[in-house]
Amino acid sequence: MGSDNSAKKRSMVIVPCLNEASHIGMLIERLGGAVEALDMQLIVADGGSTDGTREIVRRIAERNPRVFLLHNDKKIQSAAINLAVEEFGDGHDYFIRIDAHGDYPADYCERLVEEAVATGADSVVVAMATEGFGLFQKATAVAQNSPLGNGGSKHRKGAAGHWTDHGHHALMSIAAFRAVGGYDESFSHNEDAELDYRLCAAGFRIWMTDKTVMTYYPRASVGGLFRQYLNYGRGRAKNILKHRAVPKLRQMVPLMVAPVVAGASLAVLSWAAFVPVGAWMAACVGYGVWMAVGHRNPYGPLAAFSAMVMHFAWSAGFWMQLLDFRRRETT
Repeated sequence: MGSDNSAKKRSMVIVPCLNEASHIGMLIERLGGAVEALDMQLIVADGGSTDGTREIVRRIAERNPRVFLLHNDKKIQSAAINLAVEEFGDGHDYFIRIDAHGDYPADYCERLVEEAVATGADSVVVAMATEGFGLFQKATAVAQNSPLGNGGSKHRKGAAGHWTDHGHHALMSIAAFRAVGGYDESFSHNEDAELDYRLCAAGFRIWMTDKTVMTYYPRASVGGLFRQYLNYGRGRAKNILKHRAVPKLRQMVPLMVAPVVAGASLAVLSWAAFVPVGAWMAACVGYGVWMAVGHRNPYGPLAAFSAMVMHFAWSAGFWMQLLDFRRRETT
């Protein structure tokens, strides 16, 4: 679709953030060309940063009237987007969600608006290209870019453009967002999947674009990665419980990891109790060796370890949320 039609649509950029002083200035600068070209406002919804993020944004806003700093009392991203849409959404057709810790092509916003206009989609989602710098982060990126770590998720591997039921949130119609009530602020993680469920149920359409991607930088430590995926698992379980949805096959397989790891404690009674967890570990390590040999990727074996951390944490988080829900239901 031509830029003339795209220019008729009013868009705004929302950047939820918390303690992103090392990234926020460069990010706003990188988005500056698109903000100017598309006549957009850029709202940084800050959750109470203490590292200088707010001061950086204030200085930029003093020089650039298109940039605004918004205080997000509730801290979490879902609340940041809701607040920004409430405060600035009137008079706009779309909002574009930007993650402060990601990276984006210079024409990212233009491509999103063009895709929304061309397809008539209510939401345009993107694939993520995961990259890392340090040893563990690079290995985790390899795992997250592979079926071992993402289960074949299309918004990870970047399939051709298609209609979908979920993807990494990028652009959304403000009318559709408001029609379904915005993000559920009780979700600190997986709020995007939960909102996509309601969008689809209400008849709105989600388009996975292949015209642009965003770059994601994974956690750089084992502890950080574990906590992230523990929260992802809890969020997924909460989503399934809220909507009485059935998990997808690629989600059901890793669900069994935490139970089989727990079951391995019975190996003191019978060696057979170790077989399931041993098979899972062997499969992960085997895939890592295959990546190292077949694809000449030196991070393959360590990527297998990262994948095991993700599998176990996600599964543990899911069951923790499920069991907590069951306890509350019976009291």
